[in-house]
Amino acid sequence: MKSRIRSIIAMAAVLLLAVSSQAQIKVVSERSGSESASAGFQFKNVPAPSQSDAATKAKFILVDGRRDANGGDLAKLHDGKIPTEEDQPAESFFFAAGSDGGRLLVDLGSVINIQQVNTYSWHPGTRGPQVYSLYASDGTTGGFNPQPKRGIDPQNCGWRPIARVDTRSKESANGSQYAVRACDKITVAT
Repeated sequence: MKSRIRSIIAMAAVLLLAVSSQAQIKVVSERSGSESASAGFQFKNVPAPSQSDAATKAKFILVDGRRDANGGDLAKLHDGKIPTEEDQPAESFFFAAGSDGGRLLVDLGSVINIQQVNTYSWHPGTRGPQVYSLYASDGTTGGFNPQPKRGIDPQNCGWRPIARVDTRSKESANGSQYAVRACDKITVAT
């Protein structure tokens, strides 16, 4: 995983949000090969990127890891814009090449209910797959640590695991566009 760079959304994520504790989180991932990928990020079961959602005004914080100097800053993760081609590093945030990723905090500013978290990536080579863990917290647990660094298990400081995502495939190492949807209810398009 050290050489993995995820374009657009690169997350070994830590999110500050409230998710119903009874919810059964489902993860759906889809892939479009380079031959069928398009700037619209159209997938069958994952909605296209949104220009206005809970993350639009959220504060994104790099908790651990290094941003790759070839990529854009954290604002690229929620500015409502998406790359129009498969290799536009300045239009994407990603962790430094050769690193083992990092951790991001998405502070939504208040406790709200989240219906779904969608992430997208696109790269012409092997760096498109998404690999991350998603955690949530309302920040009220005793001993809460809002920014757990690497080596600290978020579950030990007030965070609840929501989803694990790994879109890597053994069959295909070619360039691809990926979309992931983590939600408590899945409606599959027909």
